[in-house]
Amino acid sequence: MRIVLQRVTSASVKVDGETIGQIEKGFLILFGAGHEDTEEDCRRLADKISGLRIFSDENDKINLNLDTVGGSILVVPQFTLYADCRKGNRPNFIQAAKPEYADSLYRYFVEYLRTKGHHVETGSFGADMKVSLLNDGPFTLILE
Repeated sequence: MRIVLQRVTSASVKVDGETIGQIEKGFLILFGAGHEDTEEDCRRLADKISGLRIFSDENDKINLNLDTVGGSILVVPQFTLYADCRKGNRPNFIQAAKPEYADSLYRYFVEYLRTKGHHVETGSFGADMKVSLLNDGPFTLILE
């Protein structure tokens, strides 16, 4: 599983010109699943994300987590995180999970984050999405 997490002051995703997910302060998560990933991997990463202390406290130290600052999460599926560009100029996606399996892991990941008490908005698996964000920092992490 590959996740690109960006701390944002706002983020949204549109499909066919319609906003389907939108948050203010929080995390924009780009979610990619590989064919060997499991629900356990989803839980492990969701637990890690829930505890990340990457927001500044009153002393300007990066010390606060998502719950402490009242943040939300926007999770956008992105199979291209598994692109292999080592050979040639056209990426291959052999390591990406098959769409049905990737979608089930994506949905599981989102629901698991919700069980942890987070407000979670989503993109649309397999759709042509337009993602907008205002990166705060910028602060971007890659989690596997």
